[in-house]
Amino acid sequence: MPNDYPTDTTTLPNHSEPKTSERIRVWDPLVRVFHWSLVAGFATAFIVEDDLLGVHVWAGYLVLALVAVRLVWGLIGTRHARFSDFVRSPGAVLAYLRDVVSLRAPRYLGHNPAGGAMILLLLISVAATGISGLVLYGAEEFAGPLADVMRGLPAFWGDALEEAHEVFAYFTLGLILIHVAGVLVSSLLHHENLIGAMISGYKRQERE
Repeated sequence: MPNDYPTDTTTLPNHSEPKTSERIRVWDPLVRVFHWSLVAGFATAFIVEDDLLGVHVWAGYLVLALVAVRLVWGLIGTRHARFSDFVRSPGAVLAYLRDVVSLRAPRYLGHNPAGGAMILLLLISVAATGISGLVLYGAEEFAGPLADVMRGLPAFWGDALEEAHEVFAYFTLGLILIHVAGVLVSSLLHHENLIGAMISGYKRQERE
């Protein structure tokens, strides 16, 4: 069965052959600022909920703005930030997950196929959470950019929109937990700190 992995990979170290390692920058500043700002924005909105509605709303605006920037950067950004670098076919994602289970998954400098798929899911889910919140804000509070559009809707729409917003929020939280678990597994499998790499921007590049 052909392997649909990209060529930009390094495998687990072969200790029978000498290797040297050097650190190279993989994640540019925009990717790193986006990542941690999105974490902060979503966490703030999720934690405060309606108790601090103004904070919740502005955190939602921030999240939507970040997603928009990331979509553009995924097309024109640096090498490992581009969708073309990490978006793979479903077959490639499944093949990679099988390799993870068997503890022989190759190492990627950028996002691995499963990580790339998770990024797409998170972007879609976070966007859906923010947009549904924006619609709900207009329908229930008659505020925000969609207030005029949502004004006059029947009352039951408010309940349905609130339910949808909550479902998207918890679905996103579930994806985040899976994402964190995947990062930890990959860090252990390849003996590197991927969380630290998303802070510093640097990862090791092994060379024969």
